[in-house]
Amino acid sequence: MAARVPVPLSDVAPAGGPSAASVRGLTRRFGDRAVLDGLDLTIAPGEFVALLGRSGSGKSTLLRALAGLDEEVEGDIEVDGSVAVAFQEPRLVPWKRVRDNLTLGLDVPGPAARADAALAEVGLTERAGAWPLTLSGGEAQRASLARALVREPRLLLLDEPFSALDALTRITVHRLVLDLWAAHGPAVLLVTHDVDEALTLADRILVLDGGRVAHSWTVTAPRPRHRDHHDLLALRAALLAALGVPPEGTR
Repeated sequence: MAARVPVPLSDVAPAGGPSAASVRGLTRRFGDRAVLDGLDLTIAPGEFVALLGRSGSGKSTLLRALAGLDEEVEGDIEVDGSVAVAFQEPRLVPWKRVRDNLTLGLDVPGPAARADAALAEVGLTERAGAWPLTLSGGEAQRASLARALVREPRLLLLDEPFSALDALTRITVHRLVLDLWAAHGPAVLLVTHDVDEALTLADRILVLDGGRVAHSWTVTAPRPRHRDHHDLLALRAALLAALGVPPEGTR
C-alpha cells in the first residue's frame, strides 16, 4: 500500500516552490507484471500536465493512485490539498438531477448556490433540473467537470474525459477546460491517447513506458495554440516517435 506521507520538498518540488502532488518510487503489480515500476513524478501548483502512453502502460493506474482509489500501490504519494476526478464516462447518478449530482457529498455552506455557480461556468444553468439521461454527451461531460470543480480541488485528475465526444464538441470542451483551469488554478493531470489534445492543453507532456516516466517535454508555444506552429509540429513528431508511431509515409 502506498504511504501518503510528507515528502521533503527539496527532493520533489520543481525549482521555485512546493508541489501540488508528488510520487516517489510508485509500484503497482498485477500478478507478476509491474505496470508501475518505481515511478517518480512531481506536479507543480497550477501546472497542466498531460500523460501519454500506449495502452496498458499504467496511465490510468497512476491516476487512480493519485486519487486514492487504489490501495494496492507501493511507494509514497503526497498531495497538497483536495483531489477531484473526471472520468472518461461522466458517471452522473441517474436518479439525481444535475444540480443534485453536484451537491452530493458537498460539505460547504450554501451547496446549491455553489452548484449553480459551477453550472453557470460550464453553460448548464438551464439544465440544472434535468435528469442526467436527458443530457447530450457534451452536456454530461460538462456536468462532470462542474461536479469536479465545485469542490475547488488543488489537483484535478482527468482520465480521458473527451475521448467519447465528437470532434466539434471536443474543441468546445477543450476551450472550456482551459478557461476553467485559468479561473480556478488547480494543478491538472490529463490522461489521454491523443497527442494533439496534449499539445493543445498541456504545459508539460510526459510519456509513460516501462512503468516509469520515460520522456518529458515542456510546451512553450503560446495559447491559444495552432497545430501548424513550428514548435508544436516538431514536438508532435518527437511524441509520436516516443510512442512508437512511424513517420507519415513510412511503413
